[in-house]
Amino acid sequence: MESRATADLEAIKPSVRSWARELGFSGLAFAPVDLADAEQGLLDWLAAGYHGGMDYMARHGVTRARPATLVPGTASVLVARLDYTPDADAARGNLAEPARAYVSRYALDRDYHKPMRARLQRLGERLAAAVGGCAFRACADSAPVMEVALASLAGLGWRGKHTLLLDRGGSWFFLGELLVDLPFAPDPPVESHCGTCRACLDACPTGAILAPYRLDARRCISYLTIEHAGAIPEALRPLIGNRIYGCDDCQLVCPWNRFARTPAMPDFLPRRGLERATLLELFAWDETTFLSRMEGSPIRRIGHERWLRNLAVALGNAPPDPAIAAALLARADHPSALVREHLQWALSRQRPSS
Repeated sequence: MESRATADLEAIKPSVRSWARELGFSGLAFAPVDLADAEQGLLDWLAAGYHGGMDYMARHGVTRARPATLVPGTASVLVARLDYTPDADAARGNLAEPARAYVSRYALDRDYHKPMRARLQRLGERLAAAVGGCAFRACADSAPVMEVALASLAGLGWRGKHTLLLDRGGSWFFLGELLVDLPFAPDPPVESHCGTCRACLDACPTGAILAPYRLDARRCISYLTIEHAGAIPEALRPLIGNRIYGCDDCQLVCPWNRFARTPAMPDFLPRRGLERATLLELFAWDETTFLSRMEGSPIRRIGHERWLRNLAVALGNAPPDPAIAAALLARADHPSALVREHLQWALSRQRPSS
């Protein structure tokens, strides 16, 4: 193993990067397992309650910042990037039409977790074969690891003020990790190039980015429409607009995303029609239709109840329309108290005089 710790492992790095490119990854970098600096920031964030109802964040605690605790024997982490560059102009146009539904660009087609994990698994198998065997674990948002901290330490980019990873090609990409028991020397980090820009802070619809690098998930539209299981705070509902699953505003205004690359393997192009669907069209889906249409989509995991909750909020934010009021009334006796609450709120906005 001592020989692996020096020249042998350094010599194989170019080959590993080449294998990653063959698998469709747009970047691969080698990260250390020491996340001591990031760990304190995580603890402070949790102590402030910024994780909201994401109890798993607190439950995993410092494990998230200690890869070797998560997988004993981990000596380094390979961090991979998979691009999904969207049509940003179409996204802005969608947001500008309040009768249409806005879905975060990453969720317009297939769930990225499986293809990401499958590619990482193949990369790990090829690495193991090349070095005569090694232990590894592929992670694609499926384990408590600090993805952005690892990626920034490895020089795959820098943490933007919106807390996402950025590089000179923007931020439209997924991250995945391969935890290995091989002590690769980490790649050097890169400097931040955000400068004095605060476009992402100013663009956040709900003011969730409290300050550079500090996000209060409890105000974040992505959290509210995806992770949050209960009622959306009434004061935040008007600010959500027509966003029914996630939010991309901080990325859409980022100057670096003007240089986003077209993916080498276009696995994540929109194929479900969600990028041009109307709120009424989606609100009409019953649970069977929802489950069928969202098969293989990350949206499916929020369930039909939250789907209707989110759509009710968006319909309440749409310009008054008799068709919308009629659709809301048609579901007024929905068995879910959560849905009924948001339907009533939406109706009060559609028929303010009633």
